[in-house]
Amino acid sequence: MLSALRNPTFRHLFAAQIVALVGTGLATVALGLLAWQLAGENAGAVLGTALAIKMVAYVTLAPVSAAIAERLPRRAFLVALDLIRAGVIAFLPFVDQVWQVYVLIFALQAASAGFTPAFQAVIPDVLKDEDDYTNALSLLRLAEDLEQLASPMLAAALLTVVSFPVLFLGTVVGFLASAALVVTARLPARAKAEPGHFWADVTKGIRIYTRTPRLRGLMVMEAAVAAAGAMVYVNTVVLVQARLGLGEEAVALAFAGFGAGSMLAAFLLPRILDRLEDRPVMIGGAALMVAGVALVPLVGSLAALIALWAVIGFGFSLTQTPIGRIINRSAREADRGSVFAAQFALSHACWLVTYPLAGWIGAGAGLSVAAISLAVIGAAGLAAVWHLWPANDQTILPHDHPELPPGHPHLAEHGELHAHAVVIDDLHRRWPKAA
Repeated sequence: MLSALRNPTFRHLFAAQIVALVGTGLATVALGLLAWQLAGENAGAVLGTALAIKMVAYVTLAPVSAAIAERLPRRAFLVALDLIRAGVIAFLPFVDQVWQVYVLIFALQAASAGFTPAFQAVIPDVLKDEDDYTNALSLLRLAEDLEQLASPMLAAALLTVVSFPVLFLGTVVGFLASAALVVTARLPARAKAEPGHFWADVTKGIRIYTRTPRLRGLMVMEAAVAAAGAMVYVNTVVLVQARLGLGEEAVALAFAGFGAGSMLAAFLLPRILDRLEDRPVMIGGAALMVAGVALVPLVGSLAALIALWAVIGFGFSLTQTPIGRIINRSAREADRGSVFAAQFALSHACWLVTYPLAGWIGAGAGLSVAAISLAVIGAAGLAAVWHLWPANDQTILPHDHPELPPGHPHLAEHGELHAHAVVIDDLHRRWPKAA
């Protein structure tokens, strides 16, 4: 797994991701404390609204940001967004109204909606070898899981000696350090894209996504993952404190089980993907998540919950880590940023639906009904994946171009009936019927 770190550019980008993640984790803790300071017992409503604002920003702005990114130098775009994020966080300690929190959170997540897909699109350009890229994806997944464990502990340690607004300073430092590391990285030049209308570029990633069978399957799989994952993220605290009658430490242990399962999968995935194709691995991971959530009504102890959350976490990593590989083989280098942005927007649209569903059903009908309902949604999504993502998923496909005039350069290069690696582009606007 560590072989990807031999690449100096990836080392810089990986370090940038780590410091930004730690900063984000500190901000998460500080934001909760700020919400309590401003709203008291209504802090939960404030945080829930902030989470909804985050998802709306991701869903609506990621494709727009991708179109902007295509028109700007890669390094300058990433650094500018890191500086914007640092600037927004710097204002948070000084707010004294809830509406100010909402405005700043929207600005912060708008910048993240541009940064994350652009960052994801750089990695396969840096690591051309698929094994190195797979190792990099596992490392990045591992870093996210470790952040979820380490940042709360770091925040708790800092809060013994400083007040919570100082945590925001740590976030600012994290984003500034990320910007510095991106500046010092030797990023490959962006592939030249054809000049196009801005709004056509905004929708380009979605068009590619919806016209590529494996990406359509991935889109539905994200719905299944979000249905199962929402149960973990939304209802763990209720499961532990209401059903099991345990305290806050037990909540942390349950989430640690989820993180441990995800990290284990991240360690094992490079070897697994050497032996198996992405499709069965990802479907198997989603099935683990859905089955795990279906078993929630049977949980009667903390040990059982930790074990079950570890299984779901293992499945979560199996489904999420290989996504970059799927996108990498489904888009031209010039279109990759747009497709990563489409993935980012569509996946968060799923979470935007399942997060409130998990909370509303759990509060209104009980946790067991919520678990079964989300498992049914997830199972329906998995069934759709089998239909939308062909088991015989070939990259090189035989096809022809009856719409092209004789003598067209593409026909001159490949012949009338030909086969090559197919992606959706200006010459291949629909998936070949031969598939």
